[in-house]
Amino acid sequence: MYQASEQRYNTMEYPHCGASGLRLPAISLGFWHNFGSNMPMDNMKRLCFTAFDNGITHFDLANNYGPEAGSAEKNLGIILKEELGAWRDELIITTKAGYGMWPGPYGDWGSRKYLLASLDQSLKRLQLDYVDIFYHHRMDPHTPLEETMGALAQAVSSGKALYVGLSNYDGPTLERASAILNELRCPFIVNQNCYSIFDRTIERNELKRTSQRLGKGIVAFSPLAQGMLSDRYLNGIPDDSRIRTDGRFLKESSLSGGRLKKIRALADMAAERGQSLAQMALAWILRDGIVTSVIAGASRPEQILNNIKAIQNTNFDPEELRKIDEICGWDD
Repeated sequence: MYQASEQRYNTMEYPHCGASGLRLPAISLGFWHNFGSNMPMDNMKRLCFTAFDNGITHFDLANNYGPEAGSAEKNLGIILKEELGAWRDELIITTKAGYGMWPGPYGDWGSRKYLLASLDQSLKRLQLDYVDIFYHHRMDPHTPLEETMGALAQAVSSGKALYVGLSNYDGPTLERASAILNELRCPFIVNQNCYSIFDRTIERNELKRTSQRLGKGIVAFSPLAQGMLSDRYLNGIPDDSRIRTDGRFLKESSLSGGRLKKIRALADMAAERGQSLAQMALAWILRDGIVTSVIAGASRPEQILNNIKAIQNTNFDPEELRKIDEICGWDD
C-alpha cells in the first residue's frame, strides 16, 4: 500500500496562480499521453507516486485524454480510490471539456449542454465529487461566449468545481470572457496554453500579457514541444518514440535538418548551464514568473525526477536569452 513521502514538500516551489489564493507546483504532471487504456496500471501508479512524493500536487486531465477517450480519467479514478484517496485534499485535480467526446451535436465545443454533461461524466470516471479546476478546452465560434461562461459558473455554483479556467484562448477573447465571469462572480483564475521555446503563440496573440494584466495564472502545456526539446532525438528517431508509435501529433517531418540543428545548439547551451535540454526548456518558461506552472508528461519516473530539477535554475542573463532567440530564429 502506498505511503506518501514525509519529505514531499521540501524542494518544490508553489507560485500563486495569478492573483488567486491557489498555489500550484511549478512542475505539474500531465495525463495527455501515458495514462490511457493501452498503458500498464503499475507504471501509471509509479508515475503518480513519484510525482506526489516530490511535491507535484497538480494532475492535469481532460475528458478526451487516453487513448481511449476518457480512459486517463478512469485510470486516475482507480489510482485515487486504491492508493491516493487519503491525500485528496493535498491534490489539485483538473479536467477540461471542449473537444469532441461523444457522437452527435451535444458532444463537442462549448454549449451548456455539452460542458455540464461532460463534467458529470468526468466526475464519474474520476470517482470524485468535485474537481479543483474545470476548463473550457478551446474557443467556440458557434456558441455565445455568455452561454459558455455561464456553464462554467454553474459548475462552480453546483459544487462540482472549485475554480474555472480557459484553455487555448487568445488575449482578446480572454478579456471578454473574464469580464463575463467577473459579473457572474465566478472564480476564473487560470489560462492553459501551449508554450515553449519553439512555440510562442501566447506572446504573439497577447494571451501572456493579458493574463498578467488581469491577474490570471498561466499553465503551459507541451513545454518540450512533444519531446523535441529533450535529448530524445539528438541522435535520430528511436524506434519506441512517439513519432514511430503515434504520429498524430508529432511527425517525422517536424525533425527536419534545420530543426535538428536548432535542437543540438540548444542542447549545447543547456550543457553550458549545467542542465539537460529538457530542464533548460522548462526553466525558460518559468524564467519571468508570469507562468505559474508547466505541465510535463512522462512515461518513466526518471523523467519526472529530471524535470523537477529545472526549478533549481530558472535565471537567464540577457545574453543567454538573446542566444536562445537567435538559435530559434526569433531575433528577426
